[in-house]
Amino acid sequence: MTEAPLRILLVDDHPVVRHGLTAMFADRPDMEVVAEAADGRAALDVLAAGTGVDVVLMDLRMGAGMDGVTAIRRITALDAPPPVLVLTTYDTDADILAAVEAGATGYMLKDAPPDQLCEAVHAAARGQTALAPGVANRLMARLRSPSPALSARELEILGLLARGLSNRAISRELFISEATVKTHLVHVFDKLGVDNRTAAITTAIQRGLIRVE
Repeated sequence: MTEAPLRILLVDDHPVVRHGLTAMFADRPDMEVVAEAADGRAALDVLAAGTGVDVVLMDLRMGAGMDGVTAIRRITALDAPPPVLVLTTYDTDADILAAVEAGATGYMLKDAPPDQLCEAVHAAARGQTALAPGVANRLMARLRSPSPALSARELEILGLLARGLSNRAISRELFISEATVKTHLVHVFDKLGVDNRTAAITTAIQRGLIRVE
């Protein structure tokens, strides 16, 4: 008896990317794309409609729509949620940690070979962790690092700082108080061994903690 193909929900704001991935999976008898979504909110709507999904393949940053990390948190909070496998171009510590802490089963990059990506989808469907080699190396390096690791929230604030946002703007962006932002920044400065915002940003970029686009 032939096993039913894995049902995939593609979540990416680029139609060309979705089309390419759908075409790739269409060539395989063991998996199929059953739905597409342009952002996290649309993905939640697909799941709420009762669409049978075995794996959600999720991008992280999707324009003005709900971002991937928020969507992952919402999806993993559902009753009997499907596993979420991140597929993105972003490989900074901030992105990786935020996705993993939100509940992502795996983390793959868009330049992965098709066979590697398909194996990751199967692994995610089995509930196994699937990490791109470079991502796995970064996580292991953080575990071996003797220096205090920045939390996902601290990395998030550091990324906004690098974009030029003030403490007030960061507080509005993250829906937290300015006092909380300042407290996080004190911890960031201490962990990075710096004493000002510019040095924090420079050090974070040099260590690959954040990426400035």
